[in-house]
Amino acid sequence: MTSELNGHAVQSQAARRRLEHHEADVVIVGAGILGCALAVALGRQGRSVILLEASMKEPDRIVGELLQPGGVQALEKLGLLECLEDIDAILSVSIIPGRLPPSLSPGGRAFHHGRFVMKLRQAALACPNVTVVETKATGLVTSTQSPQVLGVECVTKDLKDCYFAQQTVIADGYDSKFRKGHHQHTPKRRSKFYGLEMIDAPLPSPCYGHVLLSESPPVLMYQIGTHETRILIDIPDNFPPASVKNGGVKGYLRNTILPSLPKDVQPSFLAALEKDKLRSMPNSFLPASTNKTPGLIILGDALNMRHPLTGGGMTVALNDVCFIRDLLSPEVVPSFEDTELVLKQLSRFHWLRKKSSTVINILAQALYMLFAADDVNLRALQRGCFRYFQIGPVDQPVLMLAGLLKQPLVLVTHFFTVAFLSIWVLFRETPVTQLLLFPFKSIMVFWTACVVIVPYILAELFC
Repeated sequence: MTSELNGHAVQSQAARRRLEHHEADVVIVGAGILGCALAVALGRQGRSVILLEASMKEPDRIVGELLQPGGVQALEKLGLLECLEDIDAILSVSIIPGRLPPSLSPGGRAFHHGRFVMKLRQAALACPNVTVVETKATGLVTSTQSPQVLGVECVTKDLKDCYFAQQTVIADGYDSKFRKGHHQHTPKRRSKFYGLEMIDAPLPSPCYGHVLLSESPPVLMYQIGTHETRILIDIPDNFPPASVKNGGVKGYLRNTILPSLPKDVQPSFLAALEKDKLRSMPNSFLPASTNKTPGLIILGDALNMRHPLTGGGMTVALNDVCFIRDLLSPEVVPSFEDTELVLKQLSRFHWLRKKSSTVINILAQALYMLFAADDVNLRALQRGCFRYFQIGPVDQPVLMLAGLLKQPLVLVTHFFTVAFLSIWVLFRETPVTQLLLFPFKSIMVFWTACVVIVPYILAELFC
């Protein structure tokens, strides 16, 4: 009884520090997927946590709507699986219908992003060691004698304020205002996803994600609710068919995308195009960088991004929370004031997280380049990829897409198997009169395969 009373007293004292003095063990900027999950994970370990968020209204975004099975597993490890309940989430049983036995098809979930975030925020609000504050973070508070970060400057209802902590976590998303100066790399954007929400669209295979390919960049369709289906159209930067001269984005969607969709889906798409607000999100690539600033941790999309084609972002984020929770647990790091020990653990985190992020990052970038093929060699690789999924053993590729198989060497093996199969398919397609050119064409296809994947392998190995 005495220890229980002492525990409540410590909790009350920490709560007063958070509310009255704006001090905690950890300040987290951003109450999104990662920020909320991390706040709960650290709070349950007994850490005092302040979670800052500019707006506690339900977010309305067109990405972060597919949680792969690997992400569901991470959510379960964090004790947050109930956050998938009562949000009209759709069970995704596999990625390729009919190609895997049930034992190899653990379910992911697709949902409205905002509903999932609000459930995670409820979990954070319910955690006794977490205080959630609606305020706009505007800058970092740093020591006058060293580069150590001491907390966050904020504006709350036009009043300037500060929140202090031994450790500050930046989880403010893809457009992070705090990344610059503390991250080795800058995001590289190639395209945007433009999204619409279709109502009661009859998909060819319900509960499965669909990637529609044509001469145009890829289009994604997946259910996010009982009646709602998200459609995302990839439009590369400076894409002539979507230029103002050619009718802009809406003209491109109406004139090019609409006719290419399955006939049953076209009425729902047209209705959404005429009624729904067209929104966009940049598709960026950002290699992770080791957190080296004392008192600061950068996580989530602020740290590492990949193309959302494969829906791996939340899986990476939730796995990162699992790693951080274990590496910075009170048993390993009794106090965050031990800056040297924290930085040592963050260095370990940078390499340990690659066990779950490397395959997802490389696969997302490589598949996007194949699916958005815009030259003859990429299209040859694309045909080889389709042929591979028709005749090859697909259990390992599907498990990699699901975030369950985390072996980069297996990914590289399958990718170059696809490359050689592409060369064989090209040989079968080459007329007898053009066989003299085949050696050159095959070399170009193989070279293109290397160009597709090697830069991302190097980014994972040396960043």
